[in-house]
Order: sequence, then structure tokens, then C-alpha cells
Amino acid sequence: MKFLEQPPRFLFFTGKGGVGKTSIACATSIQLAESGKRVLLVSTDPASNVGQVFGITIGNHITAIPSVPRLAALEIDPQAAAQVYRDRIVGPVRGVLPEPVVKSIEEQLSGACTTEIAAFDEFTALLIDSTLTQEYDHIVFDTAPTGHTIRLLQLPGAWSGFLEEGKGDASCLGPLAGLEKQREQYKAAVDALADGSRTRLILVARAQQATLREVTRTHEELAAIGLRQQHLVINGILPQIEAASDPLAAAIYEREQTALKNIPDVLKALPGDRVMLKPFNLVGLDALRHLLVDTPSTSQVNVDAPIELAEPSLSELVDGIAEDGHGLVMLMGKGGVGKTTLAAAVAVELAHRGLPVHLTTSDPAAHLTETLSGSLDNLTVSRIDPHVETERYRQHVMETKGASLDAEGRALLEEDLRSPCTEEIAVFQAFSHIIREAGKKFVVMDTAPTGHTLLLLDATGAYHREVARQMGNKGLHFTTPMMQLQDEKQTKVLIVTLAETTPVLEAGNLQGDLRRAGIEPWAWIINNSVAAAAAQSPLLRQRAANEIREINAVASQYARRYAVVPLLKDEPVGVDRLLRLSVG
Repeated sequence: MKFLEQPPRFLFFTGKGGVGKTSIACATSIQLAESGKRVLLVSTDPASNVGQVFGITIGNHITAIPSVPRLAALEIDPQAAAQVYRDRIVGPVRGVLPEPVVKSIEEQLSGACTTEIAAFDEFTALLIDSTLTQEYDHIVFDTAPTGHTIRLLQLPGAWSGFLEEGKGDASCLGPLAGLEKQREQYKAAVDALADGSRTRLILVARAQQATLREVTRTHEELAAIGLRQQHLVINGILPQIEAASDPLAAAIYEREQTALKNIPDVLKALPGDRVMLKPFNLVGLDALRHLLVDTPSTSQVNVDAPIELAEPSLSELVDGIAEDGHGLVMLMGKGGVGKTTLAAAVAVELAHRGLPVHLTTSDPAAHLTETLSGSLDNLTVSRIDPHVETERYRQHVMETKGASLDAEGRALLEEDLRSPCTEEIAVFQAFSHIIREAGKKFVVMDTAPTGHTLLLLDATGAYHREVARQMGNKGLHFTTPMMQLQDEKQTKVLIVTLAETTPVLEAGNLQGDLRRAGIEPWAWIINNSVAAAAAQSPLLRQRAANEIREINAVASQYARRYAVVPLLKDEPVGVDRLLRLSVG
């Protein structure tokens, strides 16, 4: 593997959930330790399963891995770190400031930015020279901080006054208010990240066009702030031998090879490695030792027959949605799980039943919009451009809040508006103009804001509280988008995930965020299931068997109702193929 040639002290693995960061980080750590190096493996993933991979309990303290001499591991719990961090900031003002103000501060500290910054706060000590890590030759991080978080940590030390005067928007500057006392330590940590002689970033992706586009954005964002020592690892590629025995495997192979041929130019310039798909779960030393060094033959597969899966279909979920005759259907989930495709499938199935439907998407790749436009009675399709809406929102804030600021204040406000939350708020405001249609027809939305962003919209009065203030004293009836989202009779939220460990855990975290915002998810959809596809390939049959545990977890621990959608041989583009998703 090229990323393991002359490795520096720090190795960071980054990428979307479900691409295999943890497995590759663990395999890397084992390989380095067995070559005679002393290695510390650190996970900052909220859904960390490093302990599960090694079959021991690790937790938030350095723990030796008994089966691998010279290897130790540490799992930083970002949620626990975030709670400690919140308490540190909110504690001194509790009982001093009015309770509504304290609650507003807590809400601003409730989201993903706080969690990531708090985790960075925890592992900063590992990036600087300290007695804690001096005995290790290499420190391997499973999950790197985003470019956004690192850029925030490079800002001038003027956050506190900026925030106290109410100039900041609802974003990530709030969490940063608690960092002022440790600025020198953060500067040293950021310097270590940017030093190519000390740090290497490994971007992990799958051979899928959407995933490769996402990793391109990550690469460019990190390179722009000086983190240029990057490698690309494309994980989970189906071996060609599998394509000979199964039409489904052949189609997947062709799809992946097309994506690999069309890798964006900026990624082609990076040193790269490819890791083949394995038939087994990547748990235990034997499996991890095989991940980076060879590809076991399919003779090791132990499943003798295709997996028969009798689970609820998407069509059965649509039965329940269709009963009301109209309403808002929102599909939520992490990137890469197939929200856009499933939103289109739900919309097509409803329209196919003769119900009026408006499908609206903020997907930058509008191929579904083009495919569906005018191709089915009862269905209208619109697309919201996230870049246009975000720029419009930024300009509005700069022209209002920014009008009276000095140059430094405007610079901080501009940085505040680069938050990942900003795009979600802007797109949601654009969606809110469409939502009112749901009183007389179905409105299906494929990209939705996270629970944290919904809380921010509510807590900052971006829409809901302002309307309530204006209308409440007049005795007039009113409904805001937030109120509609919280009413299950008007809105049904569908959480989309994959039948893999990390995506299921991340979807569970999203469900918790939504519940905190007063929104109860109506159903879950498990997408691209090999188990539901009746694959013939030995490797895919084993993968199908591995999915069963995750499907059972969704059914028993998370979802009130759910559906399983099979992995299709053909890309689900066009009305006929989308209808096939509904019936399986």
C-alpha cells in the first residue's frame, strides 16, 4: 500500500460513514505494530466500533491490545466530550442569566459542530509533544477533523466579543467560545496537521460516483488550508471473478469500473491504493491482516445458498403514506445512502396510484429531475440549487447583520456563514415555500436538514418564533414549517440507511437529534440491500448473510416501521426502474 510507504508519525483516515475507515485504520495499526513499531490507534468516531473489531472493551483510556504486541488503542467518546464541554461553557452562566437565554445557549451547543470541536479538544493533546504519547512511533486516527473545523481554529481570537454582542449567526462560532484559553495548544495541533513530515491524511472512498464527488470536496477543502499530504484509498471494489457467476455482480462490477475510469482529475493526481471487497466481516485479527495484503478466494465463503429475506417492501410503506391523500414526506439520512433515489421512488409510486405529487430535490446532480420531468401523470418535479440559495442567504445576512460591523466583525461573520449549517438553513428556507403545497397534494423532499439545524432554526427565531411573536398577540391561527414537521399527520419523516454497522449507528444518532427537535421519525428505509437482492455470487451471498444482523437491529431497536429495498442490477433511473424499487 502506497499510503504505508515511509509513514509519518500521524496518520489520519477520513471519509463518509460506511466506507471502511475503521477497518483500514485498524489493519494499518496492526501492520505497523507487527513491523516492530509502537502504535497508538485513536478513534474519534461517534459510532466507534474499534473495541468490537478487536474483541475487547477499550473506552476513553489507552488500552493495550493483548493479541498485538506494541499496539494500544483509545476511543474518544465525542458525545461524552461534548457534554463535558457544554457543562464547562454553560455552568458559569446557569443561575446568572435568564433561563430562556441559557436554553438558547444549550441549543446552540447541541449539534455536530460542538461534538466535533469537543472531540478535537480531547485529542489535541495527542498531536503535540506530551508525556501521554512520547512512547509511540505512530499515532493512527480513525476519523479526522473536517476542514471546516480546522479553519475555524485558525481564526483570530475575537470570537467571544463577537458572540457576546450578538453578531454571530446560528452556526459553529458558538461552540468555539469555550476554546479561548487553549489557543496556543490548538495552534500547535493545527501546525502538526499541516506539517507533511509529521502528518498524512488518507481519504477513504468507495467506487461510486457520488462518494468520489464527496471525497473530491473534502480533498479540496483540506488542501486549501494547507493539509496537502493526502493519499486516496478506494475500498470495497468487487473482484472481477465474481462478475462471471451472477448478473447482479456483473452489473455492480461494470458500475464500479465506470466510476473508477471517471475519477475526478484532482483525485487522479493523488497517490492511490485500491482495496478489494472481502466476503467476511472485518472483525478479528485474521480478517484485518488479510484486508490490506491479499484477497482471499471465494472458497472461504460459508453460505451455501442465497439468503431469502422476507421483509417489508417500500410499497407497503407507501400504503400507509397514501392513506392520508396528501402531506409532506421528508427523506433524511447521511450522504451516500440513496435519499434522492428513494425520494423519487416514493414520489413515483404515489403518482402511479393516481395521487398528485410534487417531488423537490436539492441534489446537485439533477439526472433524476431530467428523467422524471413530464414522464408520469400526477407528478411534478422541481430542483433547488443549494449554491444559489446559500449565496442568497449569506448576502441577506451580510446586508442586515453585517451592515454595521467593522472589517474584523464582517470577516468573522463571513466565516460563521461558511458553516455546514448555513447551507441546510438556506435550503430549508427554500423548501419552506414549497411545503405549503402539502395541504392539498403530496410533497416529497429528498434532502432535509438535520435535527440540529431544525433546532437552530427554532432557537434563533429564523422563522418559527418570529411568526409566533407577530401573530400570537393578534389571536390569529398560524402554522409554521417547524410546527408542520412536528405534526405526524402533516409530515412523515423517513430515515434512510444501509445494512452496515456505521450507517445504522449514524442513522440512530440522527433519530435522536430529530426527537430532540420534537420530530418523531415515521419509518426507516434500509437501502441497497444485497440480502434482499437474491444474489448468486458467493462473495455477495456472504455479504448478504452479514447484513441480517443490521436489519434485525433496525427492526428491534430503532424503527417503529421499516422497509428493505434491494440492490438492483440496473441503476434506478427512470420511472420503470424506480417502480421496481417499491416491489423489490
